[in-house]
Amino acid sequence: MLPAMPSPVDLPRLRVQPQRDARLRNGYPWAFSNELIMDTEARGVPPGAPVRLEAGDRFIGIAGLNRHTLIAARVLTRDPDEPIDAEWFARRLARARDLRDRLFDRPFYRLVHAEADGLPGLICDRYGDVLVAQLNTATMDRLRDAFLEAAERVLAPRAIVFRNDGGGGREIEGLPAEVAVAAGTIEGPVTVEENGARFPADPLGGQKTGWFFDQRDNRAFAARLAGGLEVLDVYTHTGGFAVQAALGGAAAVTAVDRSAAALEIAAEGAAMNGVGDRVTCQRADAFAEMQRLAEAGRRFGLVIVDPPAFAKTKKDQRAGMRGYTKMARLAARLVAQDGFLVACSCSHHVDPAGFAEAVRKGLIEAKRSGRVLRTSGAGPDHPVHPLLPESAYLKALFLQLD
Repeated sequence: MLPAMPSPVDLPRLRVQPQRDARLRNGYPWAFSNELIMDTEARGVPPGAPVRLEAGDRFIGIAGLNRHTLIAARVLTRDPDEPIDAEWFARRLARARDLRDRLFDRPFYRLVHAEADGLPGLICDRYGDVLVAQLNTATMDRLRDAFLEAAERVLAPRAIVFRNDGGGGREIEGLPAEVAVAAGTIEGPVTVEENGARFPADPLGGQKTGWFFDQRDNRAFAARLAGGLEVLDVYTHTGGFAVQAALGGAAAVTAVDRSAAALEIAAEGAAMNGVGDRVTCQRADAFAEMQRLAEAGRRFGLVIVDPPAFAKTKKDQRAGMRGYTKMARLAARLVAQDGFLVACSCSHHVDPAGFAEAVRKGLIEAKRSGRVLRTSGAGPDHPVHPLLPESAYLKALFLQLD
């Protein structure tokens, strides 16, 4: 058994500055450092420990505090009597599981998407009987044993992997990077099922948690467009779009990425699904390869560009927008008449309107026009907290070009 957590009534008090509590009272899940009174009691709270968040005499919620970060307090519960322990985790994990099981008929999905699932700072993907989690805040890191106990009780996984190796905010929170099998055993890749296809994924060595579930619906839509066409999938990573396009009836697919390791997994996925003869993996820099293909006069019925984030921080925003414009210009030049372009962005710091404008500029520079068929984001296993619209990071535009 885990050691007993402090009773909610015994937690340290953290007070919001006068006239700064309106958003929090209306359900906003974050308190910023410049909104809080950092008195002696607050300064003595270890990073990640729970506190009672109050405004005057009014209770707001129990929150995890890290006074060293801009987002200093994240609300964990609005119930003043609810302990933050394994039972708290178990209730939220069960609710998240029940929602996903209503949405999907197989246990391959994002199980927990942070604030939207009531577990701020926690990302957890489910690969059948393997869970892969990222503990991205000091609070979640502090509660790791409670999470493990709850996950084993609610989901009984064969293994639980912690992928705390960067990209989720741990460095900002003052936490070390780590990759560890936290429970059970796992050897080598696992199998992911998506849209009727099967793929190898590496929870220990792949990017993020090993697979990008957020593009599930967009891959399915792209596969519907691919029938009979020659397809170019740039930034293919492990081949999610490429393989599903081939399964959708594409005549041939060229999958481009600069990572040899990712392309090996993509080729394995193509073979697993019986489309290895129609998927060709090409190791190359994305921009250079698109330029080379254009100069060679190549055209494709469907071009997909799904890059890693071009704007990883706010200061990268302007450069990122230029990158998306260049990407759209190069990709549009490769699309055959009446063919299709799928352009994506996973940059938190580029909003949907900004991304759409960058793509429009690219089309103008490529002297192409057409029509937008679909504007979309992540699938429903990546829900968005209604007061954090900026957390809807994924953008995808589907166009037909004249």
